[in-house]
Amino acid sequence: MTVTAILPDGQGGGSARATLRRNFWRGVARVLRRKPSRIAGVVIIALFALMALVGPLLYPAHLPRDDDALYAPPSLAHPFGTDFEGTDVLALVVTGSRYVILTGLATALITVAVGTALGLLAGFHRGRWDTVLMRVTDLQLTIPGLPLLLVLSTVWKFEGPLEMGLVLGLLGWGGIARAVRSQTLSLRERGFIEAARGLGLSTPHVIVRELLPGMAPYIAMNMLIAVTGAIYAQVGLFFLGVLPFDSNNWGVMLNLAVFGGGALTSAAALPYLLAPLLAILLLTLGIVLVVDAMDEIFNPRLREE
Repeated sequence: MTVTAILPDGQGGGSARATLRRNFWRGVARVLRRKPSRIAGVVIIALFALMALVGPLLYPAHLPRDDDALYAPPSLAHPFGTDFEGTDVLALVVTGSRYVILTGLATALITVAVGTALGLLAGFHRGRWDTVLMRVTDLQLTIPGLPLLLVLSTVWKFEGPLEMGLVLGLLGWGGIARAVRSQTLSLRERGFIEAARGLGLSTPHVIVRELLPGMAPYIAMNMLIAVTGAIYAQVGLFFLGVLPFDSNNWGVMLNLAVFGGGALTSAAALPYLLAPLLAILLLTLGIVLVVDAMDEIFNPRLREE
């Protein structure tokens, strides 16, 4: 067990934790500097987060339209051209980013929170808890996500990103629960866990302060991957026309570009199609590059001396 877990405040525990944090962030900086692509990944994610947070505030609630510039080609005034209503495509990408990214974050948080909690409880307690929770997990894994979403879309409009994130998150936690349980079963037999239990520490303390930090890297990487999966899922649903177009987002743009503007056969509507695709590809690339960095940060075998 780590020293910081048993030292009371004021007797070295706080300073030891501060030293560990400083060393950790120094290691993160070294790993990022080792490959410029990883820094590019962090910058890409930061730019998209800023775009989702601040970008829509830079545009009016109803974007202006120019009836004389329908499907206008890219120019200085319109870097990605205009759509079928004469609306600037770049403005549509920026204003539509908030729904997409908030949905991805909400999905990832719910997926990781539910899956991690159930996996930790099942692996740590074993016995009856393990049996019941894993049967619930197996049941969740058998639920067909797309057909269920098709049914829900008939009665639920998914007007907000949190609603969409809630549904996608509740449909996606099974795999993480299984993986976390397997790691918990392995870690609970380690010496530091036995020592913590021998000291009489409570079960919540052992799980939160001893088990969870060891799995934090795996959980963090799965959270980023869950964001990517949620983006693909929601964009795909809107592209297929399964969900109502009550809010602007990248999936709606793809649907209107292909089925409304004939972007696959008309070069005029092609920029309207390529703009949201480029945004999705860039965001996915940024996440992949950051996950690559995290893998080296938390895996000592991959660190270069």
